[in-house]
Amino acid sequence: MSKILVTGAAGFIGSQLLHKLIVDGNEVVGIDNYSYGHDDNLLFEDGDYSKYVVKGDIRDKDVLVELFDKYHFDYVYNIAGIAPLPDCQSNPAEAISVNVGGFANILEFSRKYGVKTVVQASTNAMYENETEFPTTEDFKSKPTLIYPNTKYCAEIFAKSFCDTYDMNVCCVRFANVYGPHVDCLRKQPPFVGYLIRELYYNRTPIFHSTGNQARDYVYVDDLVNLLIAVQSCKGFDTVNCSTNTSYSVRGIYDIAKMIMGKNIEAEYVDSSNYWKKYPELYEGAYSIKQSILDHEVNKFSRCDNTYAKEKYGWVPKVDMYEGMKNMIEYQVELFDKLNK
Repeated sequence: MSKILVTGAAGFIGSQLLHKLIVDGNEVVGIDNYSYGHDDNLLFEDGDYSKYVVKGDIRDKDVLVELFDKYHFDYVYNIAGIAPLPDCQSNPAEAISVNVGGFANILEFSRKYGVKTVVQASTNAMYENETEFPTTEDFKSKPTLIYPNTKYCAEIFAKSFCDTYDMNVCCVRFANVYGPHVDCLRKQPPFVGYLIRELYYNRTPIFHSTGNQARDYVYVDDLVNLLIAVQSCKGFDTVNCSTNTSYSVRGIYDIAKMIMGKNIEAEYVDSSNYWKKYPELYEGAYSIKQSILDHEVNKFSRCDNTYAKEKYGWVPKVDMYEGMKNMIEYQVELFDKLNK
């Protein structure tokens, strides 16, 4: 049995990881400041797991001292972070404080207390300027936007700790993650969460650009399995978590309509309309370039997962249809409860 800390444990991914680690027989403690997390994410068929999560912030050293002193963790998973692009772009200092500064705290406490392996939630968003596909971990074009840059900087600090202290840190670069517990209710939910919500309420979803843009998606259970596999990491490592398959907006929407038995045609609008709900991005003497925003909406992603297979024996097992079916069943049940 291992002692494990999971940060961001009340979020979509953190909660799924925490649950799996506990079910597997580990002693697990979670921490979350609940800025994006919800206790609803910690409700599973076999019980309420919110009792395993402490309310706290990874930037609060007093909270971390208490946890590390008490448990002396074998492994630490840093899933906490600010991910929505508009949130990071409109408040870069906060994004850097959490995604870089908070992770630096995790690295330093892990160093002091002898954690065997730190696993960092990184992102394939740092491949935003890549033009070679499928993209490997050894990418060439550095990111532009705030969110992927915070994750890129975090990886640089992780390597620094490994090179300086002989620590073990694995940065797992997530493709677009989907599955049960995705937050469908936030202001700007992930694409798959948004389309399920609109179909449930028989509304016409509005998609930006042509709908032919395609990205790499990975089911949350597959991601969790890789996160566990990389506990064996030695030194510094980066690894893609992806299916090496790209799914278009139109393709995913057709799958959702089929599963939900809906025949609602989506509306497609200009990509610039996507950002009108975030006027803060245009405020100030220098507003964000429209070309940057258009690229973000229309970018293509496909990530090579050969390294994950060869190094960690990991293979994604859930295809898009099965994953969407699982996600839709969960979300529909949740919406039914909310509407009673």
